[in-house]
Amino acid sequence: MRLVRLAATAAALALLAGCSSSTQADETTGGFVAGDGSITAPKADERKPAPALEGETLDGDPIKLADFAGKTVVVNVWGSWCAECRVEAPAFAAVAAETGDDVQFLGINIRDSRAAAKAYDENFGITYPSLFDPAGTTVLGFRDSLPSMAVPTTWVIAPDGTVAARMLGSVSEPTLRGLIEDASDG
Repeated sequence: MRLVRLAATAAALALLAGCSSSTQADETTGGFVAGDGSITAPKADERKPAPALEGETLDGDPIKLADFAGKTVVVNVWGSWCAECRVEAPAFAAVAAETGDDVQFLGINIRDSRAAAKAYDENFGITYPSLFDPAGTTVLGFRDSLPSMAVPTTWVIAPDGTVAARMLGSVSEPTLRGLIEDASDG
């Protein structure tokens, strides 16, 4: 079992090796793909269940995706060291504030210290919680639906608990709003 966990951690680190890269690999190979702004949004009847994400927040409090059952949830993988994450952070802060309690935002902070992650949230006005996952293993939960291949990666989880969309790379406010609307309606 220890070997399996070690392999999973190594795979997660390899998968999330950088914020941006010119390296391109076919999705079917499991290789790293740079965030290119691509969006994958399966039809409602083809969506896979979201993983059972859980861990602790940047403040050390327990949190899990199941806490938000029945809501549209936006899950964003980010790091304070990631330039594209800093580009999209204002859009996430704005749309999260705009949607209020109707949509839950949940970050997954990887390859960071708590201090750096908290400073990032304060700097960009991020008020929603983030899972603190320095090893990046939480994102492996999406391997059976729409796997992460870049930082940032964002998923929109529909109220029925299925993965409605995945975006690789930074996301704009209009795109984020549209994907939330599609997931909430679908």
